[in-house]
Amino acid sequence: MNKAPSPVSTDQPSPERLLQIGMGFWASKALLSAVELGVFTQLASGPREGAELAEALGLHPRAASDFLDALVALGLLDRDGTVYSNKADTDLFLDRSKPCYVGGLLEMANARLYPFWGALTEALMTGLPQNEAKHGGNPFDAIYRDQASLRGFLQGMTGVSLGTARAIAQKFPWGDYTTFIDIGAAQGALPVQVAMAHPHLTGGGFDLPAVGPVYEEYVAAHGLSDRLRFYPGDFFKDECPSADVLVMGHILHDWALPQKLDLLAKCHAALPPGGALIVYDAVIDDERRENAFGLLMSLNMLIETPGGFDYTGAQCRKWMEQTGFSNIRVEHLVGPDSMVIGYK
Repeated sequence: MNKAPSPVSTDQPSPERLLQIGMGFWASKALLSAVELGVFTQLASGPREGAELAEALGLHPRAASDFLDALVALGLLDRDGTVYSNKADTDLFLDRSKPCYVGGLLEMANARLYPFWGALTEALMTGLPQNEAKHGGNPFDAIYRDQASLRGFLQGMTGVSLGTARAIAQKFPWGDYTTFIDIGAAQGALPVQVAMAHPHLTGGGFDLPAVGPVYEEYVAAHGLSDRLRFYPGDFFKDECPSADVLVMGHILHDWALPQKLDLLAKCHAALPPGGALIVYDAVIDDERRENAFGLLMSLNMLIETPGGFDYTGAQCRKWMEQTGFSNIRVEHLVGPDSMVIGYK
């Protein structure tokens, strides 16, 4: 009696996943170049014929169709015949004319981070930054060199922080407090979201003086100038302003442990008894297995800073305890971000 053939195993390892990760910079650079060229802004007014779009973007005929169709294959554009249009997310977040534009951050990534990440191996071997500081420059000069570049960076930070800001506005018990200040407020996304959700609150944002005009313009555009003021200063040179609740988001990971502890201690000193500190970042899961974005962000801090690194919730709890906080808890927000809350 003939035996039926054995089924072909589907469990054989495949190199596809490895190649996709290893060549992932292809897709990354295609998106970054599309942002640089303004592809999504061009399409924000409506679908365009491929030839017309290529001409508006200044694309060479040899490159145009492959580039635009690669964006289609990556899920960044739609195409009907030869007519291209934005996807819902690229239209919302990558059109320069929209307030939720995150392209400022991607433009900075394209101009700065993309080439610096090419030296990741050297950073892993030396522990040294691979940005402008490698040649004696100051990385903040590239961001703060003029109002246009600063505005683009701050607008990008707003775009990537809006979801997190809205989650904090919803999840923290703001009804127990009357004042709050965002330490390192950038354009003011978090103060605006919290103030809009809780009309009884007043507060503001603390940041470097150069940020002030951008912050005040953003707050005024939301009709909140009477409730949210700007506090100029440097959190390493100046004392933190006082409020019932202090918030510090996407700040702590920039610094080495001594500076992290110094910032937490300054916040503790500025709070009244019963006050609260909210720290939020792409907090790494305690087992260090799941939050790939947080771990890769920590490598970005290796590239960008002399001592910065991202951290787990357990690490942040320990540091907050060391600097006087109690009743500390970690709460997930959205995406890779979580907040660590401590009380004085």
